Amino acid sequence: MSTARRGHSPQENGVGGHGEDGREEGEEEDGEEGEGEDELEEEPRLKYQRLGGSVPAIVSTDAAAAIAVADRMVALGTHSGTLHILDFQGNQVKEIAAHTATINDISFDADGEYIGSCSDDGTAVISSLFTDEKLKFEYHRPMKAIALDPDYYWNYRRFATGGLAGQVLVLTKKTWGGGYHKKVLRDGEGPIHSMKWRTDLLAWANDAGVKVHDMKMDKGIAFIERPKGIPRPEFLLPQLVWQGDTVLVIGWGTSVKIAAIRTDSSQGLNGIQRSITTASYEKYVDIVGSFQTGYHISGIAPFGDLLVVLAYIPEEDKQNHFSNSVPSRQGTAQRPEIHLVSWKDDELTTDALPIHGYEHYKAKDYALAHAPFSGSSNAGGQWAAGDEPLYYIVSPKDIVVAKPRDAEDHISWLLQHGWHEKALAAVEEGQGRTELLDEVGLRYLDHLIIERKYAEAARLCPKLLRGSPSAWERWVFHFAHLRQLAVLVPYIPTENPQLSDTAYEVALVALTTNPSFHELLLMTVKKWPPALYSALPVISAIEPQLNSSSMTDSLKEALAELYVINHQYDKALSLYAELLKPEVFEFIEKHNLHDAIHDKVVNLMTLDSKRTVNLLIQHRDIIPPNEVIEELLHTSKSRKKKHLLHLYLHALFETDMNAGKDFHDMQVELYADYEPRMLLPFLCTSQHYRLDKVIILKKIFHSLTSEILGNDMWLFQAYEIFAQKELLREQVFVLGRMGNAKDALSTIINKLEDIQEAVEFVMEQHDDELWEELIRQCLQKPEMVGMLLEHTVGNLDPLYIVSLVPDGLEIPRLQDRLVKIVTDYRTETSLRHGCNDILKADCVNLLVKYYHKARRGVYMANMDEEDISVIVFYCCHSYHLSCLEVGLDLMKSNSSSQDSDEGSEDDDGIPSGESRMRCVLCTTAAA
Repeated sequence: MSTARRGHSPQENGVGGHGEDGREEGEEEDGEEGEGEDELEEEPRLKYQRLGGSVPAIVSTDAAAAIAVADRMVALGTHSGTLHILDFQGNQVKEIAAHTATINDISFDADGEYIGSCSDDGTAVISSLFTDEKLKFEYHRPMKAIALDPDYYWNYRRFATGGLAGQVLVLTKKTWGGGYHKKVLRDGEGPIHSMKWRTDLLAWANDAGVKVHDMKMDKGIAFIERPKGIPRPEFLLPQLVWQGDTVLVIGWGTSVKIAAIRTDSSQGLNGIQRSITTASYEKYVDIVGSFQTGYHISGIAPFGDLLVVLAYIPEEDKQNHFSNSVPSRQGTAQRPEIHLVSWKDDELTTDALPIHGYEHYKAKDYALAHAPFSGSSNAGGQWAAGDEPLYYIVSPKDIVVAKPRDAEDHISWLLQHGWHEKALAAVEEGQGRTELLDEVGLRYLDHLIIERKYAEAARLCPKLLRGSPSAWERWVFHFAHLRQLAVLVPYIPTENPQLSDTAYEVALVALTTNPSFHELLLMTVKKWPPALYSALPVISAIEPQLNSSSMTDSLKEALAELYVINHQYDKALSLYAELLKPEVFEFIEKHNLHDAIHDKVVNLMTLDSKRTVNLLIQHRDIIPPNEVIEELLHTSKSRKKKHLLHLYLHALFETDMNAGKDFHDMQVELYADYEPRMLLPFLCTSQHYRLDKVIILKKIFHSLTSEILGNDMWLFQAYEIFAQKELLREQVFVLGRMGNAKDALSTIINKLEDIQEAVEFVMEQHDDELWEELIRQCLQKPEMVGMLLEHTVGNLDPLYIVSLVPDGLEIPRLQDRLVKIVTDYRTETSLRHGCNDILKADCVNLLVKYYHKARRGVYMANMDEEDISVIVFYCCHSYHLSCLEVGLDLMKSNSSSQDSDEGSEDDDGIPSGESRMRCVLCTTAAA
């Protein structure tokens, strides 16, 4: 997979490059912008930083030539022959004056205690990093490669060198006598250009190719030919690097080969085998990967299961061919690039490096070294903290350190490319520091605001701002400034955190400005606790809109809610009534607002006439009926007005007949229109309609005057109403009130055909002539004669009615009715006799009782003289108590008619055992 080249500005200790590098990088990006528009940009796997510390000072007076990295330090060799020992930050720890010419190669032992270097001055120097020990070996020819045995100290300080002499020379310190034992592994195949030692395996490259030698068995195990068509080694050096103990990666020219060192088999997996022997127990090399690049390889290193390749883009790349000659022009070289590729040449990322002075460098001027690592980390670039591999890209005047990008780098890259949502998700998954959540969140919000995605920004605020009151308030005011506060209001917290009252007031006021926000304003006012804000600023913002076209029902209701919060209940009631809110009745009762509903009767009646009428009737002492009726009369809907009037006056009449007496004449028409069945009971019950007031059919009789009709005008009008509406019984009542009893009787007989009602009507009139009229009109209808005979028993003599019946008139069921009349008459006669007997007996009993009561005296005490008391009898005789007692005792002694039985009663009906007082005079006279 290939990607467009992207320029990443390396930073020096966190500070980006300066001067022409930054300018040229921008120019190149501008030129390539069009190429990468349609390609999905891959996220880089590495990040870059210029090595600082002592390095800038070193390269300012010298030029870097070679580099090697150990577990704890970095060794930098220069063109002057000096070896600088640096820590990983670039600070110089030690300086070794090793050579007098350019250092071509550097090698550490496995423990990082010894370092070897070779130079064009024909010498190789091995120095101890922690002692003053230093060994120098003269070869008299430029030396190009050196490799210390990983166990240098324990393996008799063994090391290997190679140079223009073409010998691979291994030196081992003698166990006795001092000096070194020399052994030539290979000779006569051209200069040695590169050399790497891993465990027991030593690999080197010369003009013929790459050879691998088993130092333990002292046998060569493989030879890999030099790729064809690549530049000569003096222009482009071969790159060797061990990936673990058994994989050798070879980058030479434009060719990459991965060689696996295997045992226990005589045949390679892919059929490519370079083995010295076929013995199964011996080692052999299997080429497990091989591909060609479109660039020159200036360095190569492992990256987990991938490869990091330092690429040099030759001038002839535009013509798609390579040259073995030195470029003809100087100052036109392209930037070196870092390619991250798989063993199958799948290119994951490509990063162009703005190395200082890259325009003047050739491929061999660059070097790539990496810090040793286990190689077990996965290809995704996820490394344990502190375990990340480091890659040092060296040029004569610059050193750039590359290392895998961590979670924070990933988040930063997402933010730079506008993928804020992915960056936020990464932070929420625990990638990077927790403090990044605030930073990423704010940048995400800023991005959404710039993109005008206000609703999405508002939705994320609770998650991003969390419990920070200051952050919330800052964004509330920011949204208000953008006139987009409506989308944020549903997410503004009311607790944990609680914001300042100003923030809440600003939010509510913002919702009053647009009718589309009014519904949200209402919901918010109902939802937010009133203690959070002052209602006055919001009320002041709404009140000017009351009579404007922008006023909506939701805004009115919100204003009512705010009035309630501000304890302005009367104003809230006006709005609730206008909005016809069902809960207005509970609101009136709760806040005792009965005296505030005078001008709201129509609205309340429209909302719920039954509840309103009950409320008005119950509190008629506060809301007088005349005020209610006046308001109902002035409503704009005449039909609705009359109906509401009827409901109210009807309920008022049923509750208190006298409360609405001034409007009873109005009720006649209202009953006729809406409830005719109640009209007659009303006319019969009410005594308060005025005969001299014209109120009923003003439209019909508007041309008549009260002077013509007098006090009976309303009766004529009422009769006309009832006639129009065919209210027969009401016509009878009015005719009766008018004195036209005969017409009323005729209506009952001819239209109602109710003889019983006719009889009752005649009885109420107490007019004998009306009886004659009743008989006369009934004689015209035979059926009526029979019915009259049934209902007039006790009122008229049936014989008189029969005598008036014309001869030959057939009366239906006459025999049965006559039998019934005779039976009823006998029953009535018997009842009368029985009643007379009972009446007589009751009269006697009552007279006896009265007699006995009258004989008793009334005791009257003297308040002034307590010893003088008087007894008064109903016979008008009176005695002193003492005198009466003496007289009664004397009468008792002379009486010979005493009863022998104490329980018997005397003629007075009083038990003999009780004390009795009688008038002496009356008793004596009776005796």
